[in-house]
Amino acid sequence: MVSEISPEDVKEKLENEDVQIVDIRPEPEYERGHIPGAINIPMSRLAAEIDEYDWGDDVVVACPIGQSSVQAARLIGSFEDVDSDAVASMAGGYRDWEYALETETEAES
Repeated sequence: MVSEISPEDVKEKLENEDVQIVDIRPEPEYERGHIPGAINIPMSRLAAEIDEYDWGDDVVVACPIGQSSVQAARLIGSFEDVDSDAVASMAGGYRDWEYALETETEAES
């Protein structure tokens, strides 16, 4: 079972802890705005690229409405190098994220 975390708790983790945010939306959506510091691995590429990343001790997966992120979190948690208890899905996805978003231009500067 994948745990879910509220957008409020994700924001708090970003401010106070070392958390890895994985945005599984398509690249154009990610570039228009994403949670600050998030990495983009579109759901369509996640299974093929999962072993290319160093997964952190605290991973939160975000998607548009908080449904496909549950499946993605389950997939990441099943990877042998990841503690499945360290992976969560952001409940409500970007639909419920009420905080500032970072764009690719800001991330590069």
